[in-house]
Amino acid sequence: MARVLLVDDDPAIREVLSAYLRQEGYEVVEAADGLEALGKIPQASLVVLDLMLPRLSGWEVARELRRDYPELPVLMLTAKGEEEERIRGLDLGADDYVTKPFSPREVVARVRALLRRSGLKAELAFGELVIRPREREAYLAGEPLALSKLEFDLLLTLAQHPRLVWSRERLLERVWGTDFPGVDRVVDVHIAGLRKKLGEDGDNPRYIETVRGVGYRFQEE
Repeated sequence: MARVLLVDDDPAIREVLSAYLRQEGYEVVEAADGLEALGKIPQASLVVLDLMLPRLSGWEVARELRRDYPELPVLMLTAKGEEEERIRGLDLGADDYVTKPFSPREVVARVRALLRRSGLKAELAFGELVIRPREREAYLAGEPLALSKLEFDLLLTLAQHPRLVWSRERLLERVWGTDFPGVDRVVDVHIAGLRKKLGEDGDNPRYIETVRGVGYRFQEE
């Protein structure tokens, strides 16, 4: 099931669009501001993004998103008649836009079209490890892995960027969210649990490598 991250500071818009999207069979995750959105991006198959957001603007969210998730589809919500907004958003990497006020049915249709032509990989394969982002499933040697939500988000975040070093602080921000009052040790505990389920050798890990003094990175076989 595709998961749509709906980012808008207007609760009425989120309520209406969420209802229409869920009616079409999509799972919906909501965010009311830019910082909250950044923490939920790893969960998304597509992002519906308003540009005028509190705490962190839609422009900044789009810039961060395109840097770390270049293939994630983005549908931008803009004010009617603001041509410069639309051009700037498209330049930042938005795939499509809808102007306010809009028809919820049009938004759903555009979401459906973007997902259909999306460049998102339906499957990530690393030897015996297979990850299916849209279904939120992972398999090792053909057997399903019983991962918690956080473990799956952590694995997907690392695996989508092989060889990229992630600090513990950045993993906290991406997977747990910017408002999580946690400490670095939380990341280490979840990495240890994830490695155990992956059958990792602590001294010679197959997939998740510790970068001493920094954090972790995913290594391709």
